[in-house]
Amino acid sequence: MTLQNIHTVDHTMEENIIVSKYCRKAREIFDDVRIQYASLAEVVPSNQYYRYHDQWRFVTQRLSFLVALVIYFEIKVLVDKKTVADILGVKNNREDGFHLDLEDYLLGLLQLSAELSRFAVNSVTNGNYEWPMEIATFVNKINAGFRLLNLKNDILRKRFDALKYDVKKIEEVVYDLCIRGLIPSPRPIEEMPIE
Repeated sequence: MTLQNIHTVDHTMEENIIVSKYCRKAREIFDDVRIQYASLAEVVPSNQYYRYHDQWRFVTQRLSFLVALVIYFEIKVLVDKKTVADILGVKNNREDGFHLDLEDYLLGLLQLSAELSRFAVNSVTNGNYEWPMEIATFVNKINAGFRLLNLKNDILRKRFDALKYDVKKIEEVVYDLCIRGLIPSPRPIEEMPIE
């Protein structure tokens, strides 16, 4: 519910205030998540993590995404894997026991890109024209980072392919804003010489 609320802000209140309110609510939920992961870590033998990993994989990916979203809205940076693991109350490294799997973290980041592309569109609908510019820069950096990875034909590769469409969607929003004169052009347009 909190995730949906950031897309449907009240026009009478400033969007940043509303988003920070929902970020605080999400952080409170992460406290409960830490307790649940601690309980799970107690019952799963450390040498059998991947035997049962499919039981919590999708929840962990979604929670990684939510942590990344909250951190982005709070301080506008890409959260690292260690910070996500700390917020969720799990270990960062495989050797330490119940941990945040790298693939789960990366899939969470790809979900972040999809959600931010949706948020860019909704921000314009709500009259905020600055967010799409910031989101475009941020998602382009994520895209550049994923391009450095050598991904095989698995779910990570398929989700990375979807990232290209998220980038395109955000670029179209920024383009429309520039064409309509609602934001300055991101790059100065050179004047053509008159012949």
